[in-house]
Amino acid sequence: MKTVNYKTKGTCSREINITVNDNNKIESVEVIGGCNGNLKGISSILIGMDKDEVIKKFSGITCGSRPTSCPDQIAKALSQI
Repeated sequence: MKTVNYKTKGTCSREINITVNDNNKIESVEVIGGCNGNLKGISSILIGMDKDEVIKKFSGITCGSRPTSCPDQIAKALSQI
């Protein structure tokens, strides 16, 4: 198991904590701050998904005029594992 505690940049969320198992599958996702309901839903969907697939799908997603988003920050956090 590998865990990252990622401090977000440029989003309403402040921190993302993710655990990935030895098979590269996401075990847990916790997003601190941000849009609570949306992020709980996203976190729930991610459980069991392949880390690299999520990075591909979430990288570069923006939020309004911001150059990043919570999904993009999740991809950045996963890239550190």
